[in-house]
Amino acid sequence: MTKDDEREVQRKLRILQHAEKIGHVAKACRYFGIGRASFYRWKRAYECDGKAGLVNAKTIPKNPPNRTPPEVAEKVLHLRRKYHLGPERIMWYLARYHGIKLSDATIYRILKRNGLNRLPRGTRLRKVHTKRYNKQVPGHHIQMDAHVPDFHWKKG
Repeated sequence: MTKDDEREVQRKLRILQHAEKIGHVAKACRYFGIGRASFYRWKRAYECDGKAGLVNAKTIPKNPPNRTPPEVAEKVLHLRRKYHLGPERIMWYLARYHGIKLSDATIYRILKRNGLNRLPRGTRLRKVHTKRYNKQVPGHHIQMDAHVPDFHWKKG
C-alpha cells in the first residue's frame, strides 16, 4: 500500500469514527464534505474487510465488453507458440482459414498480455528459400517459352 493509499484509509477511518462518536451520519458527512452514499459504502466495506476494504480499488471493468473471446485468443497463442508467426501472419491465417477478422494491433495486445510479444532468439529473421543457379556454361539448362500469334493474311 502506498503512502497516498494509507492516507486515504486514515481519512475514511476518521470520518467513520467521527460519525459514530457524534451519532449523526448526516452531520458528519456535511462536516467532511462527502455524500452519505459514499459513507455507507465505506462503512459496509470496513465492516466486511476491515482496513483493507477502505483501500481505493481500480475502476477498470472486470469483464470488458470488447475483449476478444478466449477461444480466439487461444488460437492466436497457439499459432504463436507452435509456428512462431508474427501478428500480421496470424491475422492473415485467421482471416483465411477460420473467418476471424482481427487487427494486427489486437493480436499484438493478446500476445503482449500473455508474455509472448517477443519471439525466441533466432526465429525472428526468416531465411529466403532460394537456390542459386550455378553452371559452368552460361545459359546451360535454360528453357524459354515463346508464343507466336497466328496471323491471318488477307488475300488481296
